[in-house]
Amino acid sequence: MKAIRADAPGGTETLRLVDVPDPKPREGEALVRIEAAGINFIDTYHRSGAYAARFPLIPGQEGAGAVVEIGAGVSEVRVGDRVAFASGSGTYAELVALPAARLVVVPEGVTTRQAAAVMLQGMTAHYLATSTYPLGPDDTCLVHAAAGGVGLLLCQLAKSRGARVFGTVSTEEKARRAREAGADQTIHYTTEDFVAETRRLTGGEGAQVVYDGVGRDTFEKSLDALAVRGTMVLFGQASGAVPPFDAQLLSRKGSLYLTRPTLAHYTRTREELLGRATEVLGRVAAGKLSVRIFRELPLAEAAEAHRLLESRRTSGKLLLIP
Repeated sequence: MKAIRADAPGGTETLRLVDVPDPKPREGEALVRIEAAGINFIDTYHRSGAYAARFPLIPGQEGAGAVVEIGAGVSEVRVGDRVAFASGSGTYAELVALPAARLVVVPEGVTTRQAAAVMLQGMTAHYLATSTYPLGPDDTCLVHAAAGGVGLLLCQLAKSRGARVFGTVSTEEKARRAREAGADQTIHYTTEDFVAETRRLTGGEGAQVVYDGVGRDTFEKSLDALAVRGTMVLFGQASGAVPPFDAQLLSRKGSLYLTRPTLAHYTRTREELLGRATEVLGRVAAGKLSVRIFRELPLAEAAEAHRLLESRRTSGKLLLIP
């Protein structure tokens, strides 16, 4: 089969299209023919060596396709099922063998490409809005990169829970998309001080929660945008890792809470995985959650997909199509 492989950590030039043996499903696994693979920042962290990974590496954790073979003991899916997943390994490929317990059957009304585009980022937005900080009508949230893949979904889910939503963006086009997704106010972080704007729009109080997937460039100022006893949710590091800091800073800025969540800890059991995935995919099927696919690229153009994502010029989801 064809797959994208990096033989050592490095830049996008390390990603090459190669021929590798077809995988075979072991006990408890299903073999999936990939129809679309999602591109996520964590893939770039693995490729670069920022996160530990074994090389040679076939990147990718997210995708959707059809089950073509099952191993012994599999009861969760059947051959022919359309399935999606957000915690796979080696998904920049034509075929991948995955634990069947991590697969979710795609419902009618959701295309395979929509499923590939929404699993990781949709469930991330879901746990952020419903579990890490359960938003309600009395809350104001600040969403960084509001026109990005997670941002657009998070704005929609936050608004559906009655929260007041502010979103930071870099262009007027991205501002329009964020507003369409439910942002009450957009803040152009390249020309406006998002802390001052957040304070102004909340009568000086600040937001109850900041959802920050950007990291180093926004972290400390995000603390200043929070209300007393507000919650800082650092769920990514698109601009780089946050450097070490004195925890006393949280006290000085208002007895703040800080958490660094990850999707794996919010989908630990199959029951929790199915609960989140079913709600997210169900909303897509019902037309209550819009999934924006920014671009679809052939598998061979994985390096270009990584360059696009790292440039932070995307708005929505990037997919690789084998």
